[in-house]
Amino acid sequence: MGKCILVTGGARSGKSQFVLEQALKTGKPVLFVATAEAGDAEMQARIEAHKKSRPANWKTLEARTGLGKEIEKSIGDAQTVIIDCITLLTNNIFMDYISGAGKFTEDKVEGSLDEEIDGILSCIKRYRAKFYLVTNEVGLGIVPEHPMSRLYRDMLGKVNQKLAKAADGVFLFVAGIPVKIK
Repeated sequence: MGKCILVTGGARSGKSQFVLEQALKTGKPVLFVATAEAGDAEMQARIEAHKKSRPANWKTLEARTGLGKEIEKSIGDAQTVIIDCITLLTNNIFMDYISGAGKFTEDKVEGSLDEEIDGILSCIKRYRAKFYLVTNEVGLGIVPEHPMSRLYRDMLGKVNQKLAKAADGVFLFVAGIPVKIK
């Protein structure tokens, strides 16, 4: 497997567990980059469960955006970097515009997403660590009813395409089974 591995699939398809197992096999230092924010009690419980599933000796970086720069500050001696997940990172940027942190236009959101992904890809090129990027495949289901939901789905699809093109390997998870597609 190469230096940058994109792992995609549906919710609860086994993506994160696969990545954790790959990192554990190396026995080397790991930096886990968490992009989730606890907006409610359910999300807080999910975050806590994820934290408990990781070894205590792994370094955790909680960052909602600006991952490339944040990883550079925190990577230290990590030989494996896990970003979990690109879906929530995309959501964080999308919601910054919707909440008023920036004037919402499709072009501005897409530009911010491009800048974020370019920052991550540049960071990957600068380090010898193996990077695992976890993301959801949201384009296989029902077309969302709400225009903003469709726009989010479309933007995440573009982000996933950009990452897949740059990645050395891509896995699609289906019912807990990894299918290597690149």
